[in-house]
Amino acid sequence: MMFDEKEILALTRDLAVIPAPSGKEEQRTAFCLNYWRERGLDAFADEVGNVILELGGKESSPAVLFMAHTDIVFDEKAPLALREEGDRLYCPGIGDDTVHAAFVLAAGVWMAEQALPEDITFLFAANVCEEGEGNLRGCKALMERYGDRLQEVVSFDSYLEKLHDTCVGSMRYRVTAKTAGGHSFRDFGAPNAIAKLCGLVAELEKQPLPKVGITTFNFGSISGGTTVNTIAAEASMLYEFRSDTKENFAQMEAQFQAACRGVKDCTLSVETIGVRPCGNVAEEKQAALIARCERAFAGLPVPARYPASTDCNLPLSMGIPAVCIGLVEGGGAHTLAEYIRPESIARGADVLVRLLKSYL
Repeated sequence: MMFDEKEILALTRDLAVIPAPSGKEEQRTAFCLNYWRERGLDAFADEVGNVILELGGKESSPAVLFMAHTDIVFDEKAPLALREEGDRLYCPGIGDDTVHAAFVLAAGVWMAEQALPEDITFLFAANVCEEGEGNLRGCKALMERYGDRLQEVVSFDSYLEKLHDTCVGSMRYRVTAKTAGGHSFRDFGAPNAIAKLCGLVAELEKQPLPKVGITTFNFGSISGGTTVNTIAAEASMLYEFRSDTKENFAQMEAQFQAACRGVKDCTLSVETIGVRPCGNVAEEKQAALIARCERAFAGLPVPARYPASTDCNLPLSMGIPAVCIGLVEGGGAHTLAEYIRPESIARGADVLVRLLKSYL
């Protein structure tokens, strides 16, 4: 099989209209599994829904993993309709990360047709639960299964002009305030759960950020209360902070916990809903993988290097070299106006073939 941009585009179109919120990727899991099996490949789905193809090597051989996630950031209510305008193909999730899942499916078929070395196993995975509260569950399962054998990991995500070689870690929380509530007139002055959370938000907005590295925080949603004339008895919010260095996590965690302790006259509970570790591997090993990926862009602009939060967080935190690259041009990720430029698929296919050949 030659890498055919028409095949990858057709796969992308098929996958894009299959709903795949994090944790609910079953239909895409079935599609990916059938695609490989229909082509005579012994793929399997693991316990969390990752679809995995093992090629070459032996059961204990060192391994290289190529992966792209099947889940998208949108829930099942999002309209997954393809729309073409000019040189753009629109659909929620199409760039992050549907088109790259299509690339991985095609790559597995291409690699299976090559003469493979006997001393290395090539792993291809269409993995689940990369987005949001999926909390990298698919990648965690892959690390548990293969982590002690993995020499390198390449994740496909983002766009052609970017290479993510440093991971941004994150801590994510659900904070819930509870009070007795009451009538807005008769019980005026009683603690209001919404007001308590708003006070916490105001306090966290004032927190100093670490001076080294890049650190951010965000309030993703806030909800609660019942009616306009009822003092809210319960309210919740989602909060996260991110950083590209482990040291900054301690400062941000301490400030968050201190701000929570400062909330009085209500019951405040904090639930950790997501942990994305950050960490770095031996510089020379990571540099070698970066150089390998950059060489695959021969004839194209070398992608700029950026820190990011991706499936690479986990292998990097374990000391395994890992890089995330994109194979298309596009934009609007995590919006309903997300798009790719189909004509860029051919360039991405050239990059992917050069990368795969570098291991043979």
